[in-house]
Amino acid sequence: MDTTMHEVIQFIEENDVKFIRLAFCDIFGNQKNIAIMPTELTRAFEHGIHFNASSLRGFLNVDASDLLLFPDPATLSVLPWRPAQGRVVRFYCDIRYPDGTPFEGDGRRLLREAGRRARQSGYSITMGTASEFYLFELDENGHPTIIPHDHGEYFDVAPLDKAENVRRQICLTLEEMNIQPESSHHEQGPGQHEIDFRYAEALEAADNFVTFKWVVKSMAASSGLYASFLPKPLPSIPGSGLHLSISIMRNGENLFHPGFDQSEAGRSFVAGILQHAAEMTIFGNPLTNSFQRLGEFEAPKYITWSHQNRSPLIAVPLANGKLANRMKVRSFDGCINPYIVFALLIHAGLDGIEQQLPLAPACNDNLFTASDAVRAQYQALPGSLCEAIRCAQDSPFIARHLPAKTREAFFAAKQVEHDRIALADDRFSAERALYFERY
Repeated sequence: MDTTMHEVIQFIEENDVKFIRLAFCDIFGNQKNIAIMPTELTRAFEHGIHFNASSLRGFLNVDASDLLLFPDPATLSVLPWRPAQGRVVRFYCDIRYPDGTPFEGDGRRLLREAGRRARQSGYSITMGTASEFYLFELDENGHPTIIPHDHGEYFDVAPLDKAENVRRQICLTLEEMNIQPESSHHEQGPGQHEIDFRYAEALEAADNFVTFKWVVKSMAASSGLYASFLPKPLPSIPGSGLHLSISIMRNGENLFHPGFDQSEAGRSFVAGILQHAAEMTIFGNPLTNSFQRLGEFEAPKYITWSHQNRSPLIAVPLANGKLANRMKVRSFDGCINPYIVFALLIHAGLDGIEQQLPLAPACNDNLFTASDAVRAQYQALPGSLCEAIRCAQDSPFIARHLPAKTREAFFAAKQVEHDRIALADDRFSAERALYFERY
């Protein structure tokens, strides 16, 4: 073991830690975990903790089902909402086969490889998330309803905004876990909220987003509420998105600021993401419900970019008349596997730089109200889960960067979801039954 592992074990011994959560995500981005006792931590670091991967959708079959979890010591975090006596801590884990080889479906490994490619090319990439979610009432049996917690609107304050204390508790809990929120506020929809995060290296940002969703749901539950990241939980009201900001540095200089219009590498990075946007949609918008959000209430549908226009897919914002230091992808929702999505974005952007892709002119038209002739100038994102699956299946880019076992399992599972909803008499009820309490 190296020094970091020794330091972690010492921390466990000195801080009355009684339970250790070994956490990871399945290929769909759903967090899983197993709790071990402190006496097992050394074994976990050295030999891994076994689990039956055939019981997880999209992992392995029964005839070859063994995988091992190896905790990443850098991800140690105390869970603040658990008792101070007999503390509980969490590690995120790497996943390996019994012979020590990496598991293809380990999203952290895929993202780590993308980050390594960026560094080898001389680039440093950081990401920040801004995630929307709804808070709903519980019924008398403690089950989630579709009744919003309040009827506040954008940036409202109490008493219209009933969740000020819930958001406060979420932010304070995240700070105790060394995750830094930047802002929080009520969003447009009734019971809808947003919390934005400080930039971090891509792998840390993905870990933080998974933790964020866990904290939001835990703090909501402790307040007698249900938090939902479903993209379109109710018809005719704004959906919930995940806006991802990306900064890329080379030799200490930000490729987006100053002078984005003169930054060939920065423009090619954006062009690469736009070129592969349709192929990545199944991972960035992975539910049938995702496609009810796109194209309305400022959720983009067309593959283009702008500085200030909020209808295109990508924004390279202006601040005080000067270019800001980031680009923002606005199409995703909170039901993603962040490791896979962040890895694909990095690869797409780096492909754009390596191929010196030109960036098309910015779109300054409001694509929500523009004529059919104007919209016809731009390629649209896939319009359904089935279309998104087909687009990714036909993509050499996706095949190059995601292992065959992972993408085939992902596509097969999503096709089953599409078919189940397509055959339902009541789509809204079917989606609620399939997704609502999971996301």
